[in-house]
Amino acid sequence: MNNNKTIIGLVEKVIVFGKDKEKEIAARIDTGATKGSIDAKLAAELLLGPVYKHKIVKSAHGRTLRPVVKVKVRLAGKDIESNVTIADRAHMKYKMLIGQDMLEGFLIDPSKK
Repeated sequence: MNNNKTIIGLVEKVIVFGKDKEKEIAARIDTGATKGSIDAKLAAELLLGPVYKHKIVKSAHGRTLRPVVKVKVRLAGKDIESNVTIADRAHMKYKMLIGQDMLEGFLIDPSKK
C-alpha cells in the first residue's frame, strides 16, 4: 500500500522556476543526499537567489562551502519549495540533484523509466 504517494524513478523531469522564467530539466533523485543541489550556471541563468547563507557540504569531492538559495520545482506535478546548494555540476550528467528534503510524499522505484 502506498498511502497515495506518487511513484517516481531515479531520474525525473522537473521544472525549475526562476525569477522571470522556468526551465525543464532532467534531475537525479538521490535518497542519500540530505539536501538538493543545482548547477551554478543554471542557477545564474534562472536568476535564483538571493543567497541567504553558506553551508559546508560533504561530497565525493571532499568538503566545500556552498551558497544556499530557495528554489521552487515541480516534480511529478507537485510544486515543492526547498533550499538547495549551488555547485559546479558542469562535469555531471544532471544539472540538479533532488535530495531527501524534497521527497516527502514520493516513493522511489529504481526500475521506473
